[in-house]
Parts: sequence; structure tokens; C-alpha cells
Amino acid sequence: MQNNRALDGVKVLDLTRVLAGPFCTMMLADMGAEVIKIEVPKTGDDSRGFGPFINGESSYYMNLNRNKKGITLNLKGQGKEIFLEMVKKADIVIENYRPGTMEKLGIGYEDLKNINPRIIYGAISGFGHYGPYKDRAGYDIIGQAMSGLMSTTGWPGGEPTRTGTAMADVLAGLSATIGILAALRYRDVAGIGQKVDIALVDSAVASMEIINQIYLVEKRLPERIGNRYESVYPYDSFNTNDGNLVIAVGNDKLWQKLCEVMGQPEVAFEPEIDTNWKRVQKHQSVKSIVEGWTKTKKTEEIVEILLANGIPAAPINNIEQVVSDRHIADAREMFVEIEHPIAGKMKITGSHIKMSETKPCVRTPAPLLGQHNEEIYESFLGLTEQQIKTLKLEGVI
Repeated sequence: MQNNRALDGVKVLDLTRVLAGPFCTMMLADMGAEVIKIEVPKTGDDSRGFGPFINGESSYYMNLNRNKKGITLNLKGQGKEIFLEMVKKADIVIENYRPGTMEKLGIGYEDLKNINPRIIYGAISGFGHYGPYKDRAGYDIIGQAMSGLMSTTGWPGGEPTRTGTAMADVLAGLSATIGILAALRYRDVAGIGQKVDIALVDSAVASMEIINQIYLVEKRLPERIGNRYESVYPYDSFNTNDGNLVIAVGNDKLWQKLCEVMGQPEVAFEPEIDTNWKRVQKHQSVKSIVEGWTKTKKTEEIVEILLANGIPAAPINNIEQVVSDRHIADAREMFVEIEHPIAGKMKITGSHIKMSETKPCVRTPAPLLGQHNEEIYESFLGLTEQQIKTLKLEGVI
């Protein structure tokens, strides 16, 4: 395994919990940053109580917190002073508390930059650190609802639907990572840090791309349309004689090729559906044409035929199929095995960032609560073993 890591030497103080923040710091840790996860003494991150569990250990927590070192610290009283001393040696602080929480503790961005002007402060919240809604609590389902994402997810006539995973949280985590890395680059040039303010709602709104433009340009309110796409057709799911699949015909040339494969080359040039935009308008008729062919064959056969002819298509995998897929799971290493001191051998999701010189990877399992207290407090602050024991007895760590 290569030792080069893109973020070697970057020190991160991670005050985040549950998903959006830990997803961000997980990515930084995978890329080589030294991420020190700071948790509340005795209880730790709320997600330690989230299932599924292996030998009493949360797989939810272990997946998002690999490659990190874990310490405990009460941020009030003496713990606050300890944290501020650590900030002096850190590059990045990341938190996902409700706006104003850190400021009340005296450890908000304005406080931290006074003692370390180079600090990069990442803040993830539901609605951001300014604006009329800034004091509202933020959860993934809130982000999906307020951004419009739920209003356009689902089937015509159905209810607004949350995506199958916590997409607003994940998008916020990705956005925070991008902003923090950009801030690191700016610090290299200008010599000063800055605050990176990320909202779950903003992140989900940004992901709506063409959906937003439909309303802004046409004043048409986008609705739930199932699996098809607003701007391209046929770009949808289709029934087969043993299930279903997706076909992505992104231009007129692919449409002509699909019609050839279906044995109906003349259909491609019918005046009502000979261009992409016409097909979008006549999507129901086009779907009937395509399904008239797909329903006569098995999913696997259709995928093979279409791919052999350069037409994008895929089965609709369930998770069992994903984790055993030779490309996704094996070649791309999207599921990796780790050895946890309590859970034992287990698999977690690998890094989706692939880099030729500094390959992100999973090196260590998620920390036990306070596992690295002695190591970190000694290396960061020079505390002795006895001092660390005293802090623990006093409930500071």
C-alpha cells in the first residue's frame, strides 16, 4: 500500500456528530488528514446508538468514522481552555451544531481566529449561519423537504417522497469538504483562514439543477414524474419480462440506434418523435414503443444487447447485487474489510475518490470512545499520564 497521502500533515479537530459532518471529516481522513474526533465524555456521538450493530458496536458510526482518532472532552470550563490550546496547533475545526451554540461557549469562529488566524472553520447546519431560518434545527428530512427535493421525487399522483438515503446530509458533507479544501488552497496563497458556512437546505437546492431552471425559465411547477428525466427521453425505467431496467438515450443518434436494435429503424424518423425535445413531450408514446420491445425479453439479455450496441443501459440493482458486483465492489473497491477491536472483521463502504498518486483508503477502524485520549493530549498539549487521569476523574475528558 502506498504511503503518499494528499492531506498529510493537515490537522483537523472534528466536533461533528451523526452524518453530514462525519461524512465530511471521513473524506478528509481518507485523504490523509489527521482527524481528531472530539466527543462528549461517557456518551459520545449520538450515532453510537444507531443500528445496525455488531457485538454492540454501531456499524453506522464505524462506517463514517474510520481513519479518525477519538478523544473525549467537555467543552465547558477547563475543557474549553484545553480545546483552545489545541486550536493553536490545528488547521481545521469542523462542527455541525445549531448556529450560535459555539459562540455561546466562546469557541465560535471569531474567537478561534483571534488565537489562530490561519484556522479554517467549517460549519454545517440546517439553514446556514445567517438568514431568517438560521436558528431552526436541521435534519436530513428537513433539508429534503425545504429544498423542493421531496416535491419532485416519487410517482405522478403519489405523495412527496424522501430519497432512500440521507441525501441532504451527504450533499452537505460533500459541499463542506469542497469548501474546506478550497479554503486550504486560499490559505496557501493568502496566509489566512476563513469560515466555510454550509447549509443542508442550500446543498440540496444546488442539487436540483434543471428542476430549478424549469420554474425560473418557464414558470412551470415541476411535479413528480417517476424515473424519467425532464430534459431527455427515453431516459427512464422500463419493464422487462422478468423485472425492469433503465435506458439512457441522451441524443438523437442514440435514439436512432435504439430503434435499429428494436428492429424498428423507421420509428426514429417519425415526425412527432424524431428529435429529443419532441420525445420529451411525447414521452408516454415513446415509453409504450420501447416497452413493447423490452417486455419481450429478460433484463440481463436487454442490457447485454444495448451495451453491445453502445446504448447506455443498466439493471436496477438491489444492495445485495451492488456489494457483490465485480466492478463496483471488487475493481473499484467500494466495499472494504476492516478489523475492529470489538466488532471484529466487518465490511464498510470504501472511498469513492480515486487518485493516482495519493490514493484515499481505509487505514484504521473507527475509534472507541476516548481511545486516543492519552496519545492526543500528550502529543498536542504535552500532558502527563497523571494529568490525563486527573482530567478524566474530574469529568473534563
